[in-house]
Amino acid sequence: MSDTNLIERYKPQDRANHWVTAIAFILLALSGLALFHPAFFWFTNLLGGGTWTRILHPFIGVVLAVSFWFLARRFSALNRITGADREWMSHIRDVLTKREQGLPEVGHYNAAQKYIFWAMVTMIALLLASGIVLWQPWFAPWFPVGLTRVAALVHAFAAFVLIAAFIVHVYAAIWIKGSISAMTRGSVSRAWAKRHHPGWYREVSKGTK
Repeated sequence: MSDTNLIERYKPQDRANHWVTAIAFILLALSGLALFHPAFFWFTNLLGGGTWTRILHPFIGVVLAVSFWFLARRFSALNRITGADREWMSHIRDVLTKREQGLPEVGHYNAAQKYIFWAMVTMIALLLASGIVLWQPWFAPWFPVGLTRVAALVHAFAAFVLIAAFIVHVYAAIWIKGSISAMTRGSVSRAWAKRHHPGWYREVSKGTK
């Protein structure tokens, strides 16, 4: 990179993959809420009305699953939970109050980010599996009514957890200044990296000084 004060955190293809996933999730969440409860039915206007929402919702789900699969394949190794991560999480109150002295060194992602990542992996897998069972008129007729009822409960539960994880993810990105710009421009300052992800900063700085 031309600016020696900046470090590349995300490659262009990673950022594109992330934003495709994010847009697909937002459309899926809003259309899903519209189909879940009449109070949110006005969200169907985003996709052209109730009929089009029912048609497009499962296809958007497929887009989300495929896009996130590429994202998960790219970042799964960086999100492996370690003993240091569990130790870091046991001091989450200190992290929230910015008393992080003496805590395990944070690498590319901190423990909270890793747990959110694996929650998303699990919930998207459940949404895809249950969504296939519920998909009218293509797949639902293949399954017994009892299974479709269970799938509906699993689908609603997974969606609730995923929306909650998404809210936490966005809030954390806003709370830690510089996180959003890392995913828009792809780079962070050395000061930001050293402050929030010292282990990762040390790795990428090897041989650059």
